[in-house]
Amino acid sequence: MARRFYLYNGAPRGFTLIELMVVILIIGLLLMYVGPRVFNSADSSRITTTRMQLATLMNALKSYRLDNGQYPTAEQGLRALIEKPQTEPIPKNWKKHGYLAKPKLPKDAWGNDFQYLNPGTRGEIDLYSYGPDKESEDDDIGSWQ
Repeated sequence: MARRFYLYNGAPRGFTLIELMVVILIIGLLLMYVGPRVFNSADSSRITTTRMQLATLMNALKSYRLDNGQYPTAEQGLRALIEKPQTEPIPKNWKKHGYLAKPKLPKDAWGNDFQYLNPGTRGEIDLYSYGPDKESEDDDIGSWQ
């Protein structure tokens, strides 16, 4: 039986080693159960954030096309949304302040640049993120989804 030490007023002085081990075991079991769910929701949030950024960039690209008759070339890339291209075809109706709210290209939720292809392999243009693995694979998050 665990031995307890009491102060002069009859209150226990502290926890026994067994009590501390039981609390640590319970906390460990809770972390084993809750931990994976928390980390999965973080990945899900990053994917959702990246999809929202893709939608914003696609809207900007569509505005660019409406103003200039075509999407930026692959060489001009997404920079054409924030800086007027100096290579052919030079847009004639490019907006003075660009096509994004901030004069900076957003990055995906993992801090990487978005990829842009014109012509695209899955549509007229392809805009996508490599996702968490940072490699071109079937798990890419793209404008075609």
